[in-house]
Amino acid sequence: METGGRSPDRPETPAALPATPGRFSESFRAFRHRNYRLFYAGQSISLIGTWMQTIAQAWLVLEITDSKMALGVVTMLQFLPITLLVLFAGVIADRVRKRDFLVLTQLLAMAQALTLAILVFTGAVELWHVYVLALVLGFSNAFDMPTRQAFAIEMVGRKDLVNAVALNSGMFNGARLIGPAIGGFIIAAFGVKTVFLLNGISFIPVLLSLAAVRTSELHSAERTEERAHPLAELRDGISYALRTPATLLVIILVALIGMFGYNFTVMLPLITRYVLHGDSVALGFLTASVGFGALVAALLLAGRKAATRYQLFLGAGAFTFFLAGVALSQHLLLTMLLLVGLGAAGATFGTTANTAIQIATPDHLRGRVVSLYMLLFAGSTPVGGYLTGFMAEHIGTQAAIGVLAAMCGVGVIAGSLYYLTHKAAVQGTADSSRRAPAAS
Repeated sequence: METGGRSPDRPETPAALPATPGRFSESFRAFRHRNYRLFYAGQSISLIGTWMQTIAQAWLVLEITDSKMALGVVTMLQFLPITLLVLFAGVIADRVRKRDFLVLTQLLAMAQALTLAILVFTGAVELWHVYVLALVLGFSNAFDMPTRQAFAIEMVGRKDLVNAVALNSGMFNGARLIGPAIGGFIIAAFGVKTVFLLNGISFIPVLLSLAAVRTSELHSAERTEERAHPLAELRDGISYALRTPATLLVIILVALIGMFGYNFTVMLPLITRYVLHGDSVALGFLTASVGFGALVAALLLAGRKAATRYQLFLGAGAFTFFLAGVALSQHLLLTMLLLVGLGAAGATFGTTANTAIQIATPDHLRGRVVSLYMLLFAGSTPVGGYLTGFMAEHIGTQAAIGVLAAMCGVGVIAGSLYYLTHKAAVQGTADSSRRAPAAS
């Protein structure tokens, strides 16, 4: 999902600035690669369906149970396989042909959506069905996420990775803008069952795009290490991430912000139902507000050539600020505006963190290091999602979100302290990574 030329800390001289059309083309330079264009087109359609299903699943749980805890449990189960398996999935991602493996993960996610659609259409759905299918989707995502992230550099090469990651973020958040808004109206008009069916169908384009990828045009890296036991390879990846200051800085920030700040699938339905007293349409608009802010930020980031530490801390700090504002708001329009800011800050932080991790990691370790990043960013959601539901049940939704914002603030402080005490080492490893030759 992510982010050398000029120094990120030194502006170019006016003579070096290209004309306006050149600036625009620079923002979309990853599209020069045919494989990436295909992948982007297929994923764009599929992700709209995924976001439609996200709000439909949350609404289905609340319709069945009217329980804040049940929603937290579903989120916990959906992300639990990521927590347990994503590190080993990273080892696999460094061993397999990523295009072929992604076909398998997408087929499993497609089967999950269609099964859920059948259960709801027939009126047989029960809460335990949703629990089991949430686990199935989590299993698919656990293996899909590190493979898909590591596949980006194979499609575009190191030179265009920053742009590809930013465009991926724009695609993800564009879908988050469109999908929930459409999904909210479909739920109101036709019920959640139609949303699950449409999501199942939306996987067809991404499967076709993967089938059309030309493997001869992929930038595959030579493996520079001997095959070892999977546990030993996993240890090597984690060891590299923890001993490299540029990656450790990102890990510190992501560990707390990812766990406590990115639980949108739990937070937004709770805010809609118990704070704003809205319906599925309101939930769609709230989710789309996050997506709109994130899309704008991602498009702005796409024109940049590097992921800077300034962007990283700006995104983290602003995310914490807007999340605290959401905790205090009781008005729909104000909440939507705050969520636009939250989405922009989240995209800035997430895109920059993802890119920084990938740029600082050797090609042969990328799947494993990215899997550690995904563990902290998404795999921590079972803890954060469960705590969000638990706290909302016992102290109220707004107070719970306030606690989450405070924990994100702790993460920003911890990351700042590490950077200030290891500034030279962080800058040194990041700069040497930017100068590393591209794999071919």
